[in-house]
Amino acid sequence: MDAFAELLSNRWLWVAVLSSTGAQVLKVLLIGLIERRWRPGAFMETGGMPSSHSAMVAALTTGVGLTEGMASPLFAACAVFALIVMYDATGVRHSSGQQARLLNDLVEELRAVVREGFAPLPLRVLLGHTYLEVLVGTLIGVAAGFLAFSGA
Repeated sequence: MDAFAELLSNRWLWVAVLSSTGAQVLKVLLIGLIERRWRPGAFMETGGMPSSHSAMVAALTTGVGLTEGMASPLFAACAVFALIVMYDATGVRHSSGQQARLLNDLVEELRAVVREGFAPLPLRVLLGHTYLEVLVGTLIGVAAGFLAFSGA
């Protein structure tokens, strides 16, 4: 089997990708329901409910655990990778988003004082996730993994 055919037949990869994509679609739908506005661009954004990164790594880890066994080195590697991704989403990236919000507020205050020639672009605020957003993404990924691999 050639490399492209192998890639296309890799169930673990596609379940992870589809889980992430599903979480992003759900994010757009939730924004529509909660904020009462259509914002399809949110599909390409990081941050927000649910965490697509968490959904992706949880789906991969679940699929590997169900097919290779929970005692396999591959499952251990996936689980460690998933924990790092989830920790980063709620830790470093979430803090970066809070700092961006604070810096944007400070820039607005400076604009009022300086006025001429002071026009830095605002920083992107929604970078990370809350614990709830990561939890919901993880549950989506685990569910996707079980749906795809429970009979494996």
